This record gives sequence, structure tokens and C-alpha cells, in this order.
Amino acid sequence: MPLYLALTCVSALLAVSVYAIVDRRNHDVSRNVYRLCVGLCGVLFLAAVMPRGAHVVSTALPLGLPWIGMHFRIDVLTAFFLAVVNLGGVAASAYAIGYGAHEKEPMRVLPFYPAFLAGMNLVVLADDAFTFLVAWEFMSLTSWALVLTHHHEEENRRAGFVYLLMASFGGFALLMAFGVLGGVAGAYDFASIRESTKEGWKTGLVLALALVGMGSKAGLAPLHIWLPLAHPAAPSHVSALMSGVMTKVAVYGFIRVVFDLLGPPAFWWSVEPMTFGAASALIGVLFATIQSDLKKLLAYSTIENIGIIFIALGLALAFKANGMALPAALAFTAALFHVFNHSLFKSLLFFGAGAVLNASGERSIERLGGLIHSMPKTAFLFLGGCVAIAALPPLNGFVSEWLVFQAILLSPSLPQWTVKLLVPAVGVALALSAALGAGCYIRAYGVAFLGRPRSEAARAAHDPDRWSLASMAVLLTLCLTAGLLPSLVIDTISPVAKDFVGGRMPTQAELSWLSIAPVAESRSSYNGLLVFVFILFSAYSARWVIHKFGTARSRRAPAWDCGYIETSPMTQYTGSSFAQPIRRTLGVIAFSVRERLDMPAPGDTRAARLSIEIKDRIFDYLYAPLTRAVESCAAGLNILSLLTIQEYLALVFAALVFLLVLVAI
Repeated sequence: MPLYLALTCVSALLAVSVYAIVDRRNHDVSRNVYRLCVGLCGVLFLAAVMPRGAHVVSTALPLGLPWIGMHFRIDVLTAFFLAVVNLGGVAASAYAIGYGAHEKEPMRVLPFYPAFLAGMNLVVLADDAFTFLVAWEFMSLTSWALVLTHHHEEENRRAGFVYLLMASFGGFALLMAFGVLGGVAGAYDFASIRESTKEGWKTGLVLALALVGMGSKAGLAPLHIWLPLAHPAAPSHVSALMSGVMTKVAVYGFIRVVFDLLGPPAFWWSVEPMTFGAASALIGVLFATIQSDLKKLLAYSTIENIGIIFIALGLALAFKANGMALPAALAFTAALFHVFNHSLFKSLLFFGAGAVLNASGERSIERLGGLIHSMPKTAFLFLGGCVAIAALPPLNGFVSEWLVFQAILLSPSLPQWTVKLLVPAVGVALALSAALGAGCYIRAYGVAFLGRPRSEAARAAHDPDRWSLASMAVLLTLCLTAGLLPSLVIDTISPVAKDFVGGRMPTQAELSWLSIAPVAESRSSYNGLLVFVFILFSAYSARWVIHKFGTARSRRAPAWDCGYIETSPMTQYTGSSFAQPIRRTLGVIAFSVRERLDMPAPGDTRAARLSIEIKDRIFDYLYAPLTRAVESCAAGLNILSLLTIQEYLALVFAALVFLLVLVAI
């Protein structure tokens, strides 16, 4: 029943896309589309959490390839990611009921938005390589169309091109991975792949291809270059889906291939996910710290959080390969917990950024300021999202990152010295990224929402509609609930860990006071509810002491103006100045910076100017040479366009002979 209900809802989402085109002249078509998406994603969420009579439910439909069909399946992993995808879909669609009214060209969004939701659901439900790849490409193409919503801007067209290029590259890597898994027999249904014997070199090749294919969609460094371009280009509710949900579909694909289809892991499988995860966490947070564009800052932050997830998955592989079921379950649970958490608080923050953009027309935090007065409700909700993503207790971001650190502390028990030496370095990178992440969101919130308005647009801003506020409030409530009652989430994830790493964490609901203990209560434990009560008690006590023993008079005075009269709000502390120490000390790790100061001579009335040029080292050292090589090859191969028909036929014949010889060998 849950599987057929899910497939029916996916078909209905595709029908909503058709309805958006047919009824495009209707004034209420935008609200109708988003309302239908809310309802259908809600039913899909219920299908994911609905009790199933069997542990695994599967079916095959007579579609797709002849005599093979399309296979679909719901198991515990599918159900978890189905819930994540559709919870994000409900929130984004509800937010868009109000936000979509501001869209100047709604027909560039409405036909593709339900199809994008359908594509993500189909990827998670697919149970054979053909269905998976078709759904994957469908998801990529619909999201590419949404990235190009505001196609009149040159930057957005470039973002769409880079995204399509990276999506094609990732899809090709996945095609090769499934080709190797299917082997000569060509059995591409997942059940046959699970039962097949894999040679050592094949598993290594598939692991690398899966990391490239899924990592390029997730935003794993160095395959992340599309993400900070595409996410800011799309409408905010689409950005929330791409960053909070679509990247998790890529994580699902990696888990499905590496933890399920490849069979029992070897310890060296863990090296690549941990290495690239640590690099992503560090590079993502360093770039986020220096960004002034609010949506680009959130996009780079996604790279950091994807890195955290892959670090945890790498640890789970290392522990599983050594038969250490409990530590493997801890790391795997931490990864899935962070998947869930990131989908909540990143969607919340993108919704907040969309509200700010609609109200002020500004994405640069340097042009904002004082929004806590003009947008008080948005300011409160955005602050909650910042606390969650900065991994501060008692919200949910702290719990999942704390669990990752607990898994890292168990790594000395691993027998292989390669992993023993790698994990502490990964832990240092994770700790540094966590600290920088907190500073990044202090900077973003402080500059954008506190102080005085730096522009008239910021001064005239106002809170968004009730649909947008309600969506953000629900997400913040879920962040707080998952932070206060993490035992509920952990026990929900435990059956997935049991199936995929062979163990589970201790049942957390049995612990007193709603505490959680990753391994044993005597070793380490955390109680979000008690921490929350302590924070409330401390805050109230401080307030009581100040009001009891302080002066009863309230004084208001102008901000300190350094001795000048009527200073401009633009002279406030800026985001660039806040990030300057990090830019100068740690920036060399991820990017190259060139600062140019134009200081007029004494007596010259020109204004002093400071310009900063930042370049991505990965793009300069990896993608720029590759681009030049492709352009050079294309110029050299241009001669093929001048061949005669006889020469074309000879070339095709030679290629055919070469491929036949290759197959024979």
C-alpha cells in the first residue's frame, strides 16, 4: 500500500506540471499548483512513515526497457529519505504559496517545480539502474530549468550552463558505475547486483565513480563549483529544495551504491569519503565566511555540511569493514541525523533570505542592517536557523555534530594505521570548520539584522506574508524539537543502521530524562532538555539581577560616532572587515586574495578605496587548465567539420572496427 500510494502521488505531481501549462492564464494557477504540491508531498511523507506489513516492499511496472520494466522499492533507507524529501517539499511549497506571488515570470517555475519534486522521489524509489538514471537525469534537467528562471541576467545563464555541465559529468560517472556493477551479464536491477560477485578492482572503480557522480550533485569539493552559482540564481524556495533536499538525494545515492550494492566493504573505502569530506567542510566554511551575498553564503555553507555528512559516512565504512558494529552504527546514525537536520535549518535560512530579498531587493549583507526592527518576526526565525546551523545547543545542529565527534573519538580502536592517522586530521578539520561556521553566522546575522539600516531599502523592509512566516516557524519548531528530543530521531534511524552497517545504537528511549548516550551512559551523554532549561534559567536570572540591582531608568542615546557628527550608517562595522582576519590568515588554504588600496595623498580630496579580488584555487588549478585543454582539442578537431561524405564514412567504419576489436579483447 505505501509503495503504490507513493507512485500514485509521483504521477499526480507530474500531472500538476501539465495542469500548470494548461491553466496558465488562470490568475490563481500559482497558488493552486503550490497547494496541490503541499497536499501531494504531505501524502508522500505519510507513505514514508506509514507502517509496512513487510520489511521491504517492491514492485515492477511494465514501463521503460522491454522485458525488464521499471522496478521500485521501499525499505528503511528509502522510507527515511522519502520522509526528508517530502518534508522539505511540504515546507517549500507552503512557503511558495505566498512567495510565488512575487514571481514576475511564474510560468518559468510552475511547470518544472512539481516535476522536480517528482524526480527526487523517483530517484529514492528506484530499484534498478535504468530507473535510477532516468529519474536522476529528470531531476537534473528540471532543476536546471528552475535555475534559469531569471534567465535575463548573464550571471544566471552562466550558472545554468555550469550546472548543466557538472550534472552531465556526474550522470556520465554514474552510468559508468552502474555499467561496471552490471557487468557483462547486464543485470541492472538492484537485486541482481547485490547477489553478483565483485572483483577488488571493480569495487574500487565503482567507489570512485559513485563518489564523483553523487559528489558532484551533493556539492562535494572539488566538484562544488556549480553550487554557489546555481543556488543563488534560483528562486528562494527552489534554492531551499536544491540545497536542503536535492543534495540529500545525492547522499542517498552514495549510501545505496556503497553500503548496499557493493557488498561488504574494505577498510580503504573509507579514505576517500573522509578526505574529500574534510576538504569540503573546510573549503565550504572558509568561502562562506567571506561572502557578502546572503544566498551565496548559504550555498557555500551547504558544501561544509555535505562534508560533515561524508566524514561520518567514511567513519561508518571504516568501522563496518572491521566488524565494529556499534561504532559503525554511531557514525552512520550521525550522518543520517545530520542529513535530516541540514534539510530543516538550511531550508529555514533560504526562506529567510528569500523574505529579505523580497522585502528589500538586496542580497548583499553590506547593504542591509537594522532588519531586526523592520522585520522582527523574520529576524527571530532567521536567528533560530543561525543557532541551529552553527551547532549551538539546544538546537538540532549541535546533536548531530556531537555524534560525529563521538564517532571520531572511537577511531583509535581501528587496527589500520592509515585510518588511525587520517581520522585525527579529519577531526581537526571538522573542529576548525565548526568554529568558523559559528563565526560565519554571527557575522551574517549581525551585519544583516543588527545595527542601523545601511540603505533605504533596508529601512523600508517588512515581514513577509503569513504562509512564509508559518513555513519558517514550523521548520524552527522541528529544529528545536529534534534538539530537545534527539532520542526520538536516533531511535527512528536505528533500523536503517541495523540494515546497512549491521548494528544499532543503544535504545535511547530507555534512558532517563530523555538523555542520549552514543555508546554507554557512563562514557558520554547529552540531555538537550536539561541544557534548554539551564539556558532559560540563566537568562532569566541574569535579567532579574540586572533589573533588581541596576538603575530603574532607561536611557537612549545615539550610537557612538567617533567624535564626528551625523555619521553615515555605511561607516558601521562591515561583513568584509569582520572576515578580514580569517581572509588573511586562513584564506590561503582555499582561495587566493589580492587587496588593492588606493590611498590619496595629503591634500587630495578623492575618497580612499579598497578593492579585494578573490579567486578560487580549485577553479584556477583544476578547471581552468581543463577548460583550456578542451577548447584546444575542440579547435584541433574542428577539421572534422570539413570532411567529405566519403571521409566521414571511412571514419565511422574505422571507429566500428576499433570498438569490435576492443570488445573482442
